Amino acid sequence: MFFLAAPASVLLGLLLAYAAVHRLPHRLPRAGTVLATGAAGALLGTLVTHGALAPAQPAPLLLGAAALSAASLSLLLRPERRRRLP
Repeated sequence: MFFLAAPASVLLGLLLAYAAVHRLPHRLPRAGTVLATGAAGALLGTLVTHGALAPAQPAPLLLGAAALSAASLSLLLRPERRRRLP
């Protein structure tokens, strides 16, 4: 089951990263870095969830992938620039 969930989780991570790049381009580094982080975070989330819930169904595996991918992407966010008053 894990071998079927792994490509799906990477695709989910890429979709989350793509959405983040288009929603917050001014607060993220280069798009390649964001896409790679989203995919790697999702794959790691699937591995961790599979390790915790050994014979898990695909839904918990993808949920774990989405959670860790989002957490990884949140670490890339930079603070917004605020204009100083004269």
